[in-house]
Amino acid sequence: MAGSVRTGGKGTVRRKKKAVHKTTTTDDKRLQSTLKRIGVNAIPAIEEVNIFKDDVVIQFLNPKVQASIAANTWVVSGSPQTKKLQDILPSIIHQLGPDNLENLKKLAEQFQKQAPEAGAASTTAQEENDDDVPELVPGETFETAAEETKA
Repeated sequence: MAGSVRTGGKGTVRRKKKAVHKTTTTDDKRLQSTLKRIGVNAIPAIEEVNIFKDDVVIQFLNPKVQASIAANTWVVSGSPQTKKLQDILPSIIHQLGPDNLENLKKLAEQFQKQAPEAGAASTTAQEENDDDVPELVPGETFETAAEETKA
């Protein structure tokens, strides 16, 4: 133990405190140097990146994208947002591949189950509102009724 706190040999002064090395930025520097060694190139003008995972989509808006085709490596950096597939479905339908076809089928089944329930609720609401609006007499139109009131 005495040997671990001495800076020199026998008879030297002990160190006052242990030197603490900062390692917070070394991870980022190490990553950047590894990416440079692989040979990634920045890809400009990418507005959106969507990563599909089960029924969840990880969405990056205006990300920094780097790629190395030879190493089959893509680096997407930015602030991610996790959203459900049905929340952003109309805008990303053209991005869905064959692997997400099953998820799309599940969503369609869910919408079909919800549609009859919503339809039944709307018909009962229409029946309640029928008392408010009178039925038109067959053969009469609004134009003829307006002419009769003028005359």
